Amino acid sequence: MENPLVSIITPCYNSEKFILETIQSVKNQSYENWEMIIVDDASIDKTVFIAEQFALNDNRIKIFKLEKNLGTGMARNKALDIASGKYISFLDADDMWKSEKLKKQILFMQKNNLPFTFSFYDCIDEQGKTINKRVEAPLILTYKRLFFCNYIGNLTGIYDVDYFGKIGISSIRKRQDWMLWLTILKKMKSAKVVSESLALYRVRQNSISASKIELLKHNFAVYRKFHGYNLVISLFYMMGFLFTQLLIKPTYIKPSI
Repeated sequence: MENPLVSIITPCYNSEKFILETIQSVKNQSYENWEMIIVDDASIDKTVFIAEQFALNDNRIKIFKLEKNLGTGMARNKALDIASGKYISFLDADDMWKSEKLKKQILFMQKNNLPFTFSFYDCIDEQGKTINKRVEAPLILTYKRLFFCNYIGNLTGIYDVDYFGKIGISSIRKRQDWMLWLTILKKMKSAKVVSESLALYRVRQNSISASKIELLKHNFAVYRKFHGYNLVISLFYMMGFLFTQLLIKPTYIKPSI
C-alpha cells in the first residue's frame, strides 16, 4: 500500500494548556507521511511559542499566524489553502490522536476504496483523564441519519482531496464540522466507520458541546442557514433532531481496559 501525504488541519486560539499534548500525539503517529498545519487565530498566550519549538525540529509542522481573531472557520480555511496532502484530516488544539490513528484509518480507506471515513473516539476531561465514555456511530452512516445527528467527531474525519477537492469550511461560526460531513455524505450517500477508538476528545466545561441549550441554538442555525429551510420546516427538523438525541443518539460505553 502507498503512504500518501496527510494534511492535518489544526486551528488554535489561546491553547497553551493543551497544544503540546496535541502536537506530540501527531509526532507519535506510526504513519509518518503527514504535515501538520497550525493556524493561530491571534492568540495572546504562549500557544505559538510552544508550537514553534516543535516546528524548529520537525519541518512537517507548519505554523501560520492570523493578525486578528477571525474564528476557527477562517483559520481552517487558511490551513486548507496551504494543505498539499492527498488526504485532509482535522485535529483541534485541545484533542489528541492515538498513535495508530492515521495508519489504521488510511489503510482502512485504501483497502475498501473509500474517499472518506471516521472512527470512534474516547472522551477525556480537561486534565487529560478518562471519563469512561466512548462515542460510537452506526457502522454504515447514511446522509439521512447524519441529517438528524452529528455522529462524526471532528478529530476523526479524513477525506480524499482527489475525490472531493478541497471543501471550504462554512462561514457559519458554529457546527462547521457537521456541515462539512453533510456536504461529504450528500455526495457519497453513506460512509463506513473504523469501528474502534482512535482519538481522544477533550470535554471542556465551557465548550459549546458541553452546553445543551447553546448546542440546540447552533443546530437550529444549521437547518435555517446551511440547508436554507424556512422557520416551520426548520422547527420540524429540530423535533426530529431532539427525537434522535433522546431515543437513538450515539452510543456511549465504557472503553475496554
